[in-house]
Amino acid sequence: MDGRDWNLFLQPYEQAVEEMKVKFKTMRSELKMREAYAPIEFVTGRVKKISSVLEKAKRLNVPPDQLEQGIEDIAGIRIMCQFVDDIRRVAELIRSRKDLALVYEKDYITNFKESGYRSYHMIVKYPVQTALGQKDVLAEIQIRTLAMNFWATIEHSLNYKYKEALPEDVRLRLKNASEAAFKLDEEMSSIRHEILDSQRDFEERSNVVSKVLNHIQDLYFYRRVREAAQFQLKFKELWESEDLYGLDQLSNELEAAIIRAKKNNGTT
Repeated sequence: MDGRDWNLFLQPYEQAVEEMKVKFKTMRSELKMREAYAPIEFVTGRVKKISSVLEKAKRLNVPPDQLEQGIEDIAGIRIMCQFVDDIRRVAELIRSRKDLALVYEKDYITNFKESGYRSYHMIVKYPVQTALGQKDVLAEIQIRTLAMNFWATIEHSLNYKYKEALPEDVRLRLKNASEAAFKLDEEMSSIRHEILDSQRDFEERSNVVSKVLNHIQDLYFYRRVREAAQFQLKFKELWESEDLYGLDQLSNELEAAIIRAKKNNGTT
């Protein structure tokens, strides 16, 4: 091992991971507001440990002075999607971004590995602003479904345990599990519209309930105790009967009540 400062070496990668996580999470929120659905379920990121960097460099015969160019996944972002079709959409969105440069892509979904591994990889060059100026770092973005991620996490753990030399029976069962996971993705895609409709209904119901309860709390804040208690009873009735339309109407009534309360308190 050379005498470099490894904390200083990894710092730009850590910065890149944190910045990209924020950007992709923001992209998810914006898409959800614009389209009422985001192809991104959630985003995670990590920087390789020094031991992992050195092990990979040894395996790929990368000289110590070429780690930045020879190891492309020191910085890693993982984007999880609900459906396989979402992966293509996310990849297209990343290609169109101006704050990073696409180096190349590896489609392990169409061309999955012999082990059964499926995922979509994008190697990008990301500019980090350091104290000494701009530094471009390579990063790997993995885009996969939740089922693909579950399988890959298990495979990674087993490979670590067996040091990349999986017993044949374990390898075969893993491959069968990969087929089962992909079959699950296909089944979920076939009922995509039903799933999304159900999720939208649940989210709409949750939002209305939150609004109503927050409005009732506001009435208590303005010391409209009797009025707040009456609304609370009405909410309980509508909640138990699962009357979403009634809850929506109740939210409008509460908004009007809060406007009156503000006027009476001289806060408008």
